[in-house]
Amino acid sequence: MPIEDRDQAKLVTHALAKDTLSQIRDRETEQVGFRKGLVKLGRICGYEIIDGAMETEYVPVETPLTETTGERVKGLDDVVIINVLRAATPFVEGLLKAFPRAKQGVISAGRDEEAGMGDDGTFPISVDYKKLPEITEDDTVVVADPMLATGSTMCTVLEHVLDAAVEEPEDLFVLSAVSAPEGLVRVNEAFPEADLLTVSIDDELNEEGFIVPGLGDAGDRSFRTT
Repeated sequence: MPIEDRDQAKLVTHALAKDTLSQIRDRETEQVGFRKGLVKLGRICGYEIIDGAMETEYVPVETPLTETTGERVKGLDDVVIINVLRAATPFVEGLLKAFPRAKQGVISAGRDEEAGMGDDGTFPISVDYKKLPEITEDDTVVVADPMLATGSTMCTVLEHVLDAAVEEPEDLFVLSAVSAPEGLVRVNEAFPEADLLTVSIDDELNEEGFIVPGLGDAGDRSFRTT
């Protein structure tokens, strides 16, 4: 099955998702290829969310020859995608190919690298900007960040998203390309109502709080800032 339940998360196992992830892991993949890979991965994950989590309904269809019955996806107008700036921007670009009518929100959230990782395995997080659409219980909310490491950033983002929601959404997804076990555990404990969806559960975090084997810095590789 394209989505498999694991103890810590739901895993996207689509062959093209795994192939694309392998390409962007490669240190020899340059900026353009890395960005295009994240876009492609976002599109694949979006289609998997539609196939695995959204309902369909039967509708009448008038073809050029006759009437028949078709099947449509329900709820495509009730999707909210949250872009965790900046690394998620190409990832979200891909998601929008699957959900072209989605409402979008942005949150600029990042960890304080100079402060370092605390004894509890978390980083202090600063939120410099946010703009969120109205969120209701009918919405399917996808919070996208290509890397879920310690979970510090994602927990902060989810706090802001749920605090701003008019009603708690029926479906809340945390979507990442690669995740560390430590971060998945932290987000699961803090937000059990969220479904954690990832293409890979990687081995570990290193002493600096980076995912191993990981992708490197997804923002720097996407925007060529190193």
